[in-house]
Amino acid sequence: MSDVRNINLAPDGERKIAWAARSMPVLNGIAEDFKKTKPLEGLKVALSVHMEAKTAYLCRVMEMGGAEMHVTGCNPLSTQDDVAAAVAAGGIDVHAYHAETAEEYERHLCTVLESGPNIIIDDGGDLVNLMHTRYTHLISNVIGGCEETTTGIHRLRAMARAKTLRFPMVMVNEADCKHLFDNRYGTGQSVWDGINRTTNLIVAGKMVVIAGYGWCGKGTAMRAKGLGARVIVTEIDPVKAIEANMDGFDVMPMAEAAKIGDVFITVTGCNDVLTKEHFALMKDGVILCNAGHFNVEINLNQLDELSKQRYEARKNIEGYIMEDGRTLFVLAEGRLVNLASGDGHPAEIMDMSFSIQALSARYLAENRGKLPADVVAVPLEIDMEVASRKLKSMDKMIDVLSEEQKKYLGI
Repeated sequence: MSDVRNINLAPDGERKIAWAARSMPVLNGIAEDFKKTKPLEGLKVALSVHMEAKTAYLCRVMEMGGAEMHVTGCNPLSTQDDVAAAVAAGGIDVHAYHAETAEEYERHLCTVLESGPNIIIDDGGDLVNLMHTRYTHLISNVIGGCEETTTGIHRLRAMARAKTLRFPMVMVNEADCKHLFDNRYGTGQSVWDGINRTTNLIVAGKMVVIAGYGWCGKGTAMRAKGLGARVIVTEIDPVKAIEANMDGFDVMPMAEAAKIGDVFITVTGCNDVLTKEHFALMKDGVILCNAGHFNVEINLNQLDELSKQRYEARKNIEGYIMEDGRTLFVLAEGRLVNLASGDGHPAEIMDMSFSIQALSARYLAENRGKLPADVVAVPLEIDMEVASRKLKSMDKMIDVLSEEQKKYLGI
């Protein structure tokens, strides 16, 4: 039985899902295919992804493919209660609501795993971690899974190196149709949607510090520049630092950036990116937020220890008053600002990412027992299928090699 905040919110959630679905033409096409072929017939799927409209539609598409869905969120603040209600009202097993406690969040993860899934769709690695620590007796049921994020893949690769990963996990985030668009254009836009919606402050003229210049950092920096900000990038990778510099951004250590930044956005997937060393240097009124998966990039325990008072400055903005009178503002409790303070990535972007998810789940079902217990790349043909469908939906065409050209290139 589903566990949602208020089932009566379902009509509002239904409108959100319908709005998203109309801008997801690739996933719509896959839905039609799945209705006919039922590639997931008889399989149970446990899914932990941000429970908002685009995810809800993915759940329905997989159900159209024959899957029995058991779903929850992957972040206590990103679930939208009206969407969760709509999914539950439609008959899918849902365990998620906004502002879960840590205990409720874990309970919901456990509940979907107790269904005994055959396929796991994970966002950040929490389901897979629990399956390998608390639900090992259910691992024999698992064909494999798919991981949506960079953070989750870091965790999976660590397990693979330690030879503790016990079933294949498809690295959805590594697909070109995922990270090149979702991480760059999706994160770039949705981070600023979340910040601007929450603060109602101007970006132009501000000094924005981006910690991390991976695909998500690139997109966030690009959009900051487009909004008129001056941008600083902090990095640990010299190659990415050179890239940021050649892209027109200043590059310096966080200890230097902390003195001059107005807005700080962490996008690293690591912990302790902003600590007491940096808080002590920051100007009065700075905005601190995180776009990495977990709420560990800004050390809130240290910030709390340094402050003499905390207060709610505005919905989803916590003010920390320092002993010297400065106030540092944290958005969305240091959780994913684009989802905890917004609606996440645009539907057109998630159209590609979730199409990769759906087709990767089909790939697992079709190759049951044939894949190694390891991290597995998304097959190139899935990437190309999604790209081709997306290009067609955009009414764009490309050239095709002649047989002579193929011969010249050795194809």
